[in-house]
Amino acid sequence: MKILAALDLATTNPDVLQGARTWALEMKAQLWLVYVAAPNPDFVGYETGPDTVRDAIAHQLRVQRAQLEEAAEQLRADNIDATALLVQGPTAETILHEADKIKADLILMGTRAHGRLHEWLVGSTSKGVLHKTTCPILLIPPHVEPDA
Repeated sequence: MKILAALDLATTNPDVLQGARTWALEMKAQLWLVYVAAPNPDFVGYETGPDTVRDAIAHQLRVQRAQLEEAAEQLRADNIDATALLVQGPTAETILHEADKIKADLILMGTRAHGRLHEWLVGSTSKGVLHKTTCPILLIPPHVEPDA
């Protein structure tokens, strides 16, 4: 079995990683941790500006890659066949492309609690993936601590 876990390297990460660990162990699956970074500004028709901007973008990508590789290493310590993959592009479309490329049997991804206005204006990555995939998808909601 092949599982693609889409990470955002932010708030949903711990929940998605725990879900990925559980499913990969239970299903004895290969696991791909995928993070979709913003496309290069040149890629979407903008100039990136001076070298300092290019250096800042390169540094950010190195940091994100290190975070992703660290998560994969922790999973490998649990005897999970985990691969870290950082790609650039439009988020939902890139997740779907990578899932097709590895022939994923399951897509795991987190959800965020955005309001209706945000979803209407910006859209939802999980909704975009859900509506276009032919692969089963498991959406993991953010863990909310109960009020004390």
